[in-house]
Amino acid sequence: MRGMRQGPPDQVPLDEDGPLRERLYPYEYPGVEEYEKILVERAVMGDPHVSGTVLRLPMVYGPGDYMRRMHPYLKRMDDGRPAVLLDAGMARWRWTRGYVEDVAAAVALATTDEHADGRVYNVGEPDTLPYGEWVEEIGRAAGWDGEVVELPKDDLPPHLVGGWEGFNFDQDLVMDSSRIRRELGYEESGPREEAVRRTVGWEREHPPEEIDAAEFDYAAEDTALAEKG
Repeated sequence: MRGMRQGPPDQVPLDEDGPLRERLYPYEYPGVEEYEKILVERAVMGDPHVSGTVLRLPMVYGPGDYMRRMHPYLKRMDDGRPAVLLDAGMARWRWTRGYVEDVAAAVALATTDEHADGRVYNVGEPDTLPYGEWVEEIGRAAGWDGEVVELPKDDLPPHLVGGWEGFNFDQDLVMDSSRIRRELGYEESGPREEAVRRTVGWEREHPPEEIDAAEFDYAAEDTALAEKG
């Protein structure tokens, strides 16, 4: 997905027994250059004196999300924007998500159930919406009557490409979470619609302290919409 390996996309859903990436330290963000989950897995699962369990988590959303993944879309909706523009490839891309309270419950379950010893579990919702449908789900929870508009990347204003530049959206990140459901009885506490509604409420009650106006260049977005026709 990050373009570090050539070849066709891996088939999804991805289960716990599939091969892990071979390149270590792939992250290029400030402060995480030496962050590597795979080495932590090796250390824990390879220590005969440690009773280890690995949980591979999804994109976690919900109250307290320090990355504010929902905010760019919700702000546009609350600002009355007629459309949210997405890269057409990204709109079809799928990335497994999990509501924060459900993910926390999975951690607690794996910690307290002895059947989890030595096991590896994917955690995430059982179905994965394409990104465009995920934004529409946010819109329904927000009471927004606009639309999600897909455009080729080259037709998007530069501020909407941003951190996604160079990503290969042909590689979905869809995880098979059936093992933890089957072995430990894990399940979500409620429907996704309610989880999204709670997240929207938290986002509205806790807006970011600082907002970069350049990330919300509505004039440029209106121009892109007009050119689409």
